[in-house]
Amino acid sequence: MSNLPEIPGMGALPYDGGVAFRLWAPHADEVWVTGDFIEWATPGSPLASEGNGNWYAAVPEARAGQEYKFVIRNGDRTLPRVDPYARQVTNSVGNGVIYDHGAFDWQGDDYHLPGHHELVIYELHIGSFYTRSEDEVGTLELAMSKFDHLVRLGVNVIQVMPVAEFAGDYSWGYNPAHVFAVESAYGGPDAFKTFVREAHKKGLGVVLDVVYNHFGPSDLDLWQFDGWSENDKGGIYFYNDDRSSTPWGDTRPDYGREEVRRFIHDNAMMWLHDYHVDGLRFDMTPYIRSVDASGMDLPEGWDLMRWINLSVREQFPGRITIAEDMHQDPMVSQAGVGGAAFHAQWDSAFVHPVREAVIAEQDEWRSMASIAEAVTTCYNDDAFQRVIYTESHDEVANGQARVPYEIDEGDATGWYAQKRSTLGAALALTSPGIPMLFQGQEFLQGGWFRDDVPLHWEQDSEFRGVVRLYRDLIRLRRNLDGTTRGLTGHHVNVFHADEESNVFAFHRWADGGPDDDTVVVVNLSANPYEHYRIGMPHQGRWGLRLNSDSRAYSQDFGDAAAYDLDAWDEDADGLEAHVSLSIAPYTVLVYSLIST
Repeated sequence: MSNLPEIPGMGALPYDGGVAFRLWAPHADEVWVTGDFIEWATPGSPLASEGNGNWYAAVPEARAGQEYKFVIRNGDRTLPRVDPYARQVTNSVGNGVIYDHGAFDWQGDDYHLPGHHELVIYELHIGSFYTRSEDEVGTLELAMSKFDHLVRLGVNVIQVMPVAEFAGDYSWGYNPAHVFAVESAYGGPDAFKTFVREAHKKGLGVVLDVVYNHFGPSDLDLWQFDGWSENDKGGIYFYNDDRSSTPWGDTRPDYGREEVRRFIHDNAMMWLHDYHVDGLRFDMTPYIRSVDASGMDLPEGWDLMRWINLSVREQFPGRITIAEDMHQDPMVSQAGVGGAAFHAQWDSAFVHPVREAVIAEQDEWRSMASIAEAVTTCYNDDAFQRVIYTESHDEVANGQARVPYEIDEGDATGWYAQKRSTLGAALALTSPGIPMLFQGQEFLQGGWFRDDVPLHWEQDSEFRGVVRLYRDLIRLRRNLDGTTRGLTGHHVNVFHADEESNVFAFHRWADGGPDDDTVVVVNLSANPYEHYRIGMPHQGRWGLRLNSDSRAYSQDFGDAAAYDLDAWDEDADGLEAHVSLSIAPYTVLVYSLIST
């Protein structure tokens, strides 16, 4: 064995002539590796201690594709264990599979994520996004068959809910059993690489949801991994005191232990390097920085997130990291001293008031002041440090439902549900921030999110007009027609917020001028208005870019007339000019400056 190479890294490491194995097990007395390459002989091929808690051996007989397992002796206990760094597993309670990341053909993939001001995200869950029957789990291959739908819709980033191997075949994914392996029921590592490669060919970036606030808790070989623990807790990978407790299990990783920090850091870098993903969305970061999500009593967790995010900024410029923090803390997306250095964060300041406004049964229950705050919230003077939405996997489950269903449970595809759910989406797609949709939102998916209930894809055709409304809003948001550049800009001014009429208007701009200055007018009431006077930022001709009451979007809509407008020299709402317009109930009008 002394003539065999020393290969850097952890886990199963293929090289030209065999496979090396390295395992961290500081309390082990002996370690072996067994598998197909020695016909599962016991205890297996011995690993030698490297004197730092790691054990190592190079095994010439081993090859990629073969199954394997480590065997640890601690005193009189013999512990078979799946490799914590296993890049592939047969299933969550099976064996590791030796996997060679270098063998995949990326076919020259060189995709680059657009600027954050241009992003429109579509969150999806592989297991339920698309299936051929009600009783099967969705796969990465099946999800790929709907890429053309996403391209037509106009989104340019897919945010995939967690794909790390979890217990069973059905799950949201937030119970990772093997964080380096892609869920076997979804198709495994090559399937995910193919998914990313083919998404890139279609102009779609891929952001992956990762879970570092806890592991498991079930099917978790990391638990008391090498036989050591304190207080009957989780052992070397976990806190062994009251810091271990999370809402999802007693399995919070020990962010203060160097080997665990490296394990998590290596995992984040793997997805970016070996899977070419364009970003990472961190699940529930408050439980990484705090035991109970209320403060900062786990500074080592905050420091770990900063280390990962700074590594991404340095090694993978152009990629994005997003925090689900929900505490409106600017330091989460601050790269300077003391910040966690995420590029953006999910924004509770938007989703909660906007959902409340569109779901409220009575018009008098809606608050224009709350909507104004939702539209104008900004972190660190950067409009695109927040992700804004009305639906996400969290907002449409756990006691809540899809917005159309919340609006009218008895008729979740009727006039009220169509009108007010699309009004909320329009606010998300025209306000400052990175907008996000949740799978099926564009065709009025009802009920609530469940991992074993696939989307009702027949509604894509049945409500193709509503899908068109989403598509047209996304075209405006991305300025694909060159007339609404302001929606990609940092600037916003809410200049009209009438609590009595429930009419709300704001101005967006990048640099200002024709095809840049954009005004969004929203009627959050059941009343139509004619000759309604609002201010305008500039005199001149303003082109109507969208009227959400158009019958092109639904035969149930009123098709109320709306036209281009001339803004005249008489101030209103503190602006230099004004217009008189008509707007239908629960309708959004989008105008942009044509000429002054």
